[in-house]
Amino acid sequence: MSDQKCAKLVDFGLAKLLKLDQTRTYTGLRGTWGYVAPEWHRNVPITVKTNVYSFGVVRCVNMDILEDQVILENWVYHCLEADELDKLVKDEDVDKNELQMMVKVGLWCIQDELAFRPSMKKIILMLEGTDN
Repeated sequence: MSDQKCAKLVDFGLAKLLKLDQTRTYTGLRGTWGYVAPEWHRNVPITVKTNVYSFGVVRCVNMDILEDQVILENWVYHCLEADELDKLVKDEDVDKNELQMMVKVGLWCIQDELAFRPSMKKIILMLEGTDN
């Protein structure tokens, strides 16, 4: 994260190449623990949805979160449910609809269950505003 609160993304991804017909693999964990999907801790095959989880964490981290908010996703979800999204950002000029969409995308991406996470294609469409 830069000083200007911009996420610096190089790669969330797998550190090994997959064959064209290969959709999952086993590999060693690399990366920051807080950004890795729950399946890393369950010793199950890693899929593209693992990257989706990491993207969701980055979406949530790219908000102004108080240090005493221990469980990030719980706090972000509470702010969404309580219609208190203004607690997530310091900038008063933020578009509330855009912020709500970003929060929903981020929370959708960090679902524990792989099947409930969107594809990166779906995320892009949502962020572009071409898919709800």
